[in-house]
Amino acid sequence: MTIPGQLSPSPRLLLGPGPSDAHPRVLSAMTTPLLGHLDPQFLEIMTETQSMLREVYQTKNQLTFPVSATGTAGMETCLVNLIEPGDRAVVCTAGYFGNRMVEIAGRCGAQVTVKEAPWGQTFDLQQLREALQSVRPKVLAVVHAETSTGALQDISQAGKLCHEFGALLVTDCVTSLGCTPVKLDEWEVDAAFSCSQKGLSCPPGMSPVSFSPRAVDAVKARRTKVQSWYLDVTSIMSYWGGDRTYHHTAPISMVYALREGLRVVLEEGLEARFARHVRNHLALKAGLEALGLKYTAGADCQLPQLNAVRIPDGVDDVACRKRLLTEFGIEIGGGLGDFKGKAWRIGLMGQNSNPNCVFQVLAALEQILVGAGVKVSAGAGVAAAEKAYA
Repeated sequence: MTIPGQLSPSPRLLLGPGPSDAHPRVLSAMTTPLLGHLDPQFLEIMTETQSMLREVYQTKNQLTFPVSATGTAGMETCLVNLIEPGDRAVVCTAGYFGNRMVEIAGRCGAQVTVKEAPWGQTFDLQQLREALQSVRPKVLAVVHAETSTGALQDISQAGKLCHEFGALLVTDCVTSLGCTPVKLDEWEVDAAFSCSQKGLSCPPGMSPVSFSPRAVDAVKARRTKVQSWYLDVTSIMSYWGGDRTYHHTAPISMVYALREGLRVVLEEGLEARFARHVRNHLALKAGLEALGLKYTAGADCQLPQLNAVRIPDGVDDVACRKRLLTEFGIEIGGGLGDFKGKAWRIGLMGQNSNPNCVFQVLAALEQILVGAGVKVSAGAGVAAAEKAYA
């Protein structure tokens, strides 16, 4: 057997739907020597991480902690704990990740009603009200920031609406946390999940979740055991709660990373961070539209951190992204589901929401489009971005 050489991957600028580039301070924190997962020092680090996570989620929920796994595990944590076999659930789908919640809810034994909207669109309150009235579900699940379409769902009134009908609101905040406002308490969200590798500028591997007191009561009132032992919050809350009772061996270095990523977010300030994402989005949008690219999401619901645009007719999706990666070292995402081969997804999340990334990807995309036979005015994208910044 030939032993592989030391790791030395080519440098990449990660401007896809995630992961994004980790903040240098986060990478540095990960080199901190390990502690035992029940060491008093590490327990204090856990407490600090939870406290900062509550601030970023804008909540006082005591049951707020990072699941030791990626974002989809957070999705599963929320659904497997709140849904029992036979429960009614409404899942709103207008993209790939809404469909994933349908699959998980079904595996929990729920009677799932799917509320659909065209990809790239969102739901209004009247549509949600009609679904709640007709189904009377235990859970309404909705994606706050749909990564596959670049659409931002307004959920500011959805929690109050759910509670009017005795339902719990579950939200996918994977692409929103740390990039756009997420106000769990003000919006009366009952369960939310996110990830570490996007707006929080950490590597993938942690999924921050938060359960409201109403959601915790629903978990405690279950008639059956949670189908997942590892993701059962009735057990996990003893580890991440006051008792610190052993549940699993936490990924120590990833907790270090998340703690530092949250410190970076709070040092910048939430409002300043949100404004930065909007500013860079508007510059990128001006540049992309100057290159002739059209957004997949409506103008009233476009995500600032995930820009999904339609690929021009006749342009080879895979070939262009491959050239962008090999010649320019820039990764962008292709489309999923209904948008496979039809859309590019350009992320400006966390650490990567900055003018340097905007100008780099616009200049490179111009070369790619010209090479694919698309007529583009020389320098149009960069010039439009410069004007937007000015």
